[in-house]
Amino acid sequence: MKFGVIVFPGSNCDRDLVTVTEGLLDQPTRMIWHQDTDISDIDVMVIPGGFSYGDYLRCGAIARFSPVMRSVIEHANQGKLVLGICNGFQVLTEVGLLPGSLIRNRDLHFICDRIPVRVENNQLPWTKKYTPQQVITLPVAHGEGRYYGDEETIKGLEDNQQIIFRYCNLSGEISEDTNPNGSLSNIAGISNKQGNVLGMMPHPERASDPLIRATEGRILFEGLLVS
Repeated sequence: MKFGVIVFPGSNCDRDLVTVTEGLLDQPTRMIWHQDTDISDIDVMVIPGGFSYGDYLRCGAIARFSPVMRSVIEHANQGKLVLGICNGFQVLTEVGLLPGSLIRNRDLHFICDRIPVRVENNQLPWTKKYTPQQVITLPVAHGEGRYYGDEETIKGLEDNQQIIFRYCNLSGEISEDTNPNGSLSNIAGISNKQGNVLGMMPHPERASDPLIRATEGRILFEGLLVS
C-alpha cells in the first residue's frame, strides 16, 4: 500500500502522517508537492492538516485550485482512497469530493483538545478494524471545524450512512454538551457515497504512536492494510 501525502504551502501535519505510514507502519510513502500532478503510483492520497495558503481567503478555498487536486479528483473517481484530515477535510468539501462545508466554530474560538468520537459506520476500509459504536479519543485542533449542510444534505448523509464519526462523551452519548464546535448532527467525519473518500476534523495521526500512549487513531491506517 503506497501512501501519498500532499504538501501545500502552510501544511504542518504532513510529516506527522509520514511518521505513521512510513515510520510506524513501514509502508512506502511519497510527499507530493501541490504543483505535482502525477500520482499514478499512489494507492492512498492523504491531504493533511495545517493552514494551506495561510487560510487567508477561506480554509481550503485556495488549495482547491492547486494542480494536484485535479489528479486527486480523478484518483477518487477511479474508486481509489482519499483521506482529508482537518484542513484536508476542508479542502475536500471545497473541491466537491464531499458535501457540505466547514465553518467557524460555534464559540468562534480555536479548539485544541482531545475529544471522544463514536464510530458510526465500521463497514468502510477506514473503519473496519473498529467495532460498531466504538468510542475512541482523538486530538482536535481547528478554528473552522463546524460541519454545516442544508437539510437535504444532512438527510442524505444519514440515509446513506455517510456519517462516519460523531462527537460524543466517553460513554458514547450524543448531545449538545458533547459537541465541541457546533457541528450539525455532532458530525466529526463523513465519507462520500462510495466510501472511498473520507474527511474528518480529528487527527488520527496524532494518536498513532505507543510512545505517547495514544494509538486509537493508528487503527484507521491499519485497516487499510488488511486485505
